[in-house]
Amino acid sequence: MVDLIERIDSALVAERVAAVRERIAAACARAGRDPGAVEILAATKYLAADQVPLLADAGIEIAGENRAQSLIEKVAQPGADRLRWEFIGHLQSRKVPEILPHVSRIHSVSSDSVLARLERHRDLARPELDVLIEVNVSGEEAKSGIAPGALADVLERCPVPVAGLMTMPPFAEDPEQSRRWFAALRELAVAHGLSVLSMGTTQDYEVAVEEGATVVRLGSVLLR
Repeated sequence: MVDLIERIDSALVAERVAAVRERIAAACARAGRDPGAVEILAATKYLAADQVPLLADAGIEIAGENRAQSLIEKVAQPGADRLRWEFIGHLQSRKVPEILPHVSRIHSVSSDSVLARLERHRDLARPELDVLIEVNVSGEEAKSGIAPGALADVLERCPVPVAGLMTMPPFAEDPEQSRRWFAALRELAVAHGLSVLSMGTTQDYEVAVEEGATVVRLGSVLLR
């Protein structure tokens, strides 16, 4: 069980953001990419709600939450509207109407039931809402996400704009073991004309950037 982060220092977080940006720039240089094409999303799952506004003080622009109830609590904090909020956790279809008024992007669309709820409740969505389709590129049974072969069908049926794809590779101690899964997601996105790739977390974000990530979802490297 990971302990809740009860207090953060915005100046220290800003230093960590700067260090991460340096690492992203180095990864982009190795891959021949523009560092400006990579966004940092701060994952707030373990951050106390009243600390959320300090993220904006640290120069963070995008916050991602895993749980619907926590999202609702955190966006209500004074100053939380300085952040762009996105939903990054496993999404239960019954929670769709609860999160739609609060988020600009959903990273984890992967079921027929969620597609149906997006269609039914699209009037609740923010005007800028788009989604990422979660793809289980590794075929790992414990992971959420659609099979790569199902992507064309999901794209055709999704009732809101699809910006790109997201994946979570199998856990690995060595980030290099995730490279083939990140590359597979990139190739899938290219094949379908999608530009956004949400992949890479604290332990493997540099490899993800080398393989084309446009959004990296970072928690402990920024907040602990």
